[in-house]
Amino acid sequence: MTSVSIPSRPHDNRVLAALPPAEVARLLPRLEPVTWALRDVLYVPDHAPAFLYFPTTAMVSLIQTLADGVIAEMGVVGREGVVGVALFMGGGSTSSEALVQIAGQGFRLPAGHVAEAFHRGGVFQQVLLRYAQALLTQVGQTVVCNMRHTITQRLCRWLLLTLDRVPGDEVRMTHEFLAQMLAVRRPSVTAVAQRMQTAGIIRCGRGSITIVDRLGVEARVCECYRTVEKEFTRLLG
Repeated sequence: MTSVSIPSRPHDNRVLAALPPAEVARLLPRLEPVTWALRDVLYVPDHAPAFLYFPTTAMVSLIQTLADGVIAEMGVVGREGVVGVALFMGGGSTSSEALVQIAGQGFRLPAGHVAEAFHRGGVFQQVLLRYAQALLTQVGQTVVCNMRHTITQRLCRWLLLTLDRVPGDEVRMTHEFLAQMLAVRRPSVTAVAQRMQTAGIIRCGRGSITIVDRLGVEARVCECYRTVEKEFTRLLG
């Protein structure tokens, strides 16, 4: 993880964009522009994050690893949110890991400054708490989706959430890693992706999926995607 010479703008992140200009100006001296590579780890289980992260073009997976090595994704964070909610929710650390799954840019705010700004109250605190509520909705809906819905519906949900959180229509992701995120076997993901490619909805490349027909993806997704996005819109505008 290194600083970037030409950073994204703070208001490219939805949480920062929801703050009044005066509040953003107060944070700017401590906001550090950063860029992340694929598989960078932003925090690990049982350790407090050193920063609150504001992605702009990157996307981060919040993942849980079981004792047998099985990995499951609980939620994703992109330009709509922040990574490191334990810093202001009072727990200090979490049992999950934050892993960059789409490389890109963002900002970070030191943990000490997060605590200071949060306890000052006001809009910064309100926006972060609203975001935390929206993230809880996503985590809960992900559990329900993985229990009840088909692999096609789950893949479509994941693709749409990704499209809404990073620029462009190409997702750099292997089928193997995507299978881990959806808690399914790789051949199942490959079979579903091939059917969607044959239907002209997506195009599969080496380590990438390009969404060709978003409406086609939306027609195949379950209600979980809209439930999550409706809550984000309600809470964050």
